[in-house]
Formats: sequence, structure tokens, C-alpha cells
Amino acid sequence: MKYLVTGAAGFIGAKTAQFLLEAGHQVVGIDNLNDYYDPRLKLHRVEQLKGHPAFEFQAIDIEDRVALEHLFRAHRFEAVLNLAARAGVRYSMAHPEVYLSTNALGSLHLLNLMRDHGVKKFVLASTSSLYAGQPMPFVETLPVNTPISPYAASKKAAEVMAYTYHQLYQIDVSVVRYFTVYGPAGRPDMSVYRFIQWIDAGQPLEVFGDGSQARDFTYVDDIARGTIAALRPVGYEIINLGGGNNPVDLHALIALMEKYLGKKAKIENKAFHVADVKTTWADISKAKTLLGWSPDVSLEEGVRRSCEWYLAHKHLGFRLP
Repeated sequence: MKYLVTGAAGFIGAKTAQFLLEAGHQVVGIDNLNDYYDPRLKLHRVEQLKGHPAFEFQAIDIEDRVALEHLFRAHRFEAVLNLAARAGVRYSMAHPEVYLSTNALGSLHLLNLMRDHGVKKFVLASTSSLYAGQPMPFVETLPVNTPISPYAASKKAAEVMAYTYHQLYQIDVSVVRYFTVYGPAGRPDMSVYRFIQWIDAGQPLEVFGDGSQARDFTYVDDIARGTIAALRPVGYEIINLGGGNNPVDLHALIALMEKYLGKKAKIENKAFHVADVKTTWADISKAKTLLGWSPDVSLEEGVRRSCEWYLAHKHLGFRLP
């Protein structure tokens, strides 16, 4: 099969492309390589993929309808995995127009081209941020109509547009809502990467709140496997991909990093951010039933691997945002 993976230079996109290639598929990866965080890290991920003969990369933005049209004319895709996105809650408050343009309009461009070129399967990466204020554990049937950040709102827009195209044009859609993804070569704007770097460098950790906020951390390999499992026909389904265990607070996360870095953290508490979610916790029973998926990598093992990757690559000097 030949698959289009958008955001292929991104953290999850690169890992998903890798697993598709290892399974014997062809992958066309696109990414705009923007500078939201150090583009050298994105290029580092792409370089790991370029050694595979079944991988093709093009620097294309999903907001560029003309470039996407040329791409769809040149290839016959079995499915589109839309993992390209502007991510990050805080940054979306300063640049809401960018988030809506990429996450909503970019998704619409892909759906229109899928309709025009007869591509019938769409996997859309979405977010647990939509569940803010809902009872836990978060189940997919909860009404997520009150997003508290432009990022979450833009993802909601993409989800409902995909539903419209499923109804109108029979495009099969799997929406996968990710829960706090981490792992080697992760996003430097997220807490796991930042905390590892700060602890190793002896710098204070910026903790927003008292450290009791908790997340359903999910290792990137597990997320990539779930994303690929979501390629199966489902009609239109929203599916949580998360750790599925009791949420882990920042104190416990930091303790694991201290263990595997062999250094103590210096913590600097700051005010809790208004757009942050206090706790996330995924109900993953639907993913287990529908996709046969469940996470394999424990938080301790995942943090160990993340610390080892950072120590092996810190000489490259990837910058924090």
C-alpha cells in the first residue's frame, strides 16, 4: 500500500512512517518544517527515514492547496494519515489564526483532494485537550463542545469537518485522540523533553502549578501502532489512544527522570495556566475492542528510553522553543 503521512518530520508522524515502512508499505511524507521548535530536530527525524527505499519526502504545507493537488495527481494513495498540526495550548493563545488555518483549513484541503481523487480512508490526529472539564476517565461519547484553547477548538473543527465528508462522500474516518505523547526525539516544547534537558543542565524546572497536575502519558511507539491500527474500516469513529492507567502527576514523572539522569531537579513553581487541563485520563476500552490496541510501554521504561536518547544526542544541541 502507498500512504500519505502529513507531518512526517514531526514526533508522531516520523514514528508512524517508520512503522509503516517496516511493515512493507510505501510512504510519501510531507511536512512544512516550520520553526515552532528547532527545525534541525525535524530534519534529524526525516534523515532516519530517508535511508528506506520506499520513503519519499517533500517539503509541503497542508495549507498549500496547489502543492497538494500536484501531489495527489502524482500518487495514488490508499489512505491519508493527517498527523500535521500546529500543537501546543499556550502558543495557540498567541497565534490562534495559525492554528485554525493549519489544523482546520489544512484538513479541509486534504478532505477535498481525497474526494476528488477517490481516496477513501482518512486518519485524523486529534487531542485529549478537547475533554477539558469533562468527568474522568474520558470516554469518546462525552460532549466536547466547550474547548478552552484555540488549539482544542481547531482540532474540534477538523473532527466535525471530517464527519461531514464521511456523510457526504463516504470517506471512512478514524479520529484518534492522543493523550500526552512522549518518547525519544520528542517535541522540545513538551514537559518530558524540557524537564530532561533542564535537570541534566542543572537549570530550574518551570512547573506551572504545584506539580499535582497529572497526565495519562503515552509512549510514542504505542501511539504510532494505534494510529496504524486505525487504518482499518470503521465508518466514522473517534478513538482514544492513551495510557489507560491512573494518571501520573509531575512529581512522580520528575522522580523517574532524576533516577535515570542521576541528578536532582531544581523546581521553580509558577502560576497554573488558565488554558491547561488539571488532569487527563483516557478510557481506552474502545481502542481495545475496535482496533485490538492497548499500550505496551510503561512510563518508567519510556522515561528511561527518553533519557538515554537525550544523553546520546544532546551534543547536537537541539534548542528548546
